[in-house]
Amino acid sequence: MNGMSLTSSLQHDVATLATSAGRMVGTPGHEAAAKYLLGRLTELGLEGYGGFFTHAYRAGTTHFTNLVGQLPSSDPSLPPVLLGAHYDTCGALPGADDNAAAVAILLAVAERLRRRDLERSLLFALFDAEEPPFFHSPAMGSTCFYHQQRTQEIHGALILDLVGHDVPVPGLEDLLFLTGMESDPRFPAILKRCHPAEGVRTVASLNRYVGDMSDHHVFRLHRRPYLFLTCGRWAHYHRASDTPEKLNYQKMAAITEYLTELSVSLAETPLDGPFEGYDSTEAELYFMRSALGPFASTLGLDLSSRGDIERVVAQFIGHFRL
Repeated sequence: MNGMSLTSSLQHDVATLATSAGRMVGTPGHEAAAKYLLGRLTELGLEGYGGFFTHAYRAGTTHFTNLVGQLPSSDPSLPPVLLGAHYDTCGALPGADDNAAAVAILLAVAERLRRRDLERSLLFALFDAEEPPFFHSPAMGSTCFYHQQRTQEIHGALILDLVGHDVPVPGLEDLLFLTGMESDPRFPAILKRCHPAEGVRTVASLNRYVGDMSDHHVFRLHRRPYLFLTCGRWAHYHRASDTPEKLNYQKMAAITEYLTELSVSLAETPLDGPFEGYDSTEAELYFMRSALGPFASTLGLDLSSRGDIERVVAQFIGHFRL
């Protein structure tokens, strides 16, 4: 948004989306959110995907809408990078962290990159129907996009969910977790090139430790390289208390800067596989040492083995499965 600071823009988008009406599929709040996001994609100067921003579909008698804009590159024949986040809510809940924060970050990344010369096109996909009862069903927005609306292969997917809050561990509030690095052997080098902005530290590990929590599910199933970015779950997950004033907008701004750099680096890097065909242990240890050195020491871990990684993961797993 012209004239706004990054944090102000993030706050504005979250506040507009995260109302008490919620964004549950089939409700006026959901319709209002889709209309607002369509306006934002247009305002940012993105192009429609396949000529359209709005990609409607239905399952039974229920109507859904995925919203997809793109920043084109000079070579449209190259498979694009997809940045994705769902915009619906689980019931009539505000959903500030789940998932207005991620949507706001994607819009802010589009703002930062819209005048850049890109190696390959970037798709900004705002998916519908991620929440129950559609989660992991054929009606899930990302699944429908992949099978019915996608017009070309996807180079790699960056999926965000639950990225607006502080991790509820003293001293580690600024953590951002990444899973899926094992999906391509080029990811460690990509992540090492991308330096998180002040205000966020990144920890990368295997997706199997937490499972397919969000829209990266369909990309993993179809063996497409992906990264899932999240701060895990927190006390306000799927509650009426998930409201805008509880989010950390400075952390969100840092994630925006990081995701901007990560998107460009991914677009510039060939991903030749094999999918889940290399040992990511050393890369995981590298990122854990960088972010968790003192914390690991308090647990008596020197972070030198897969067993050490699994003991660290055990300390955080509750923040993913409340």
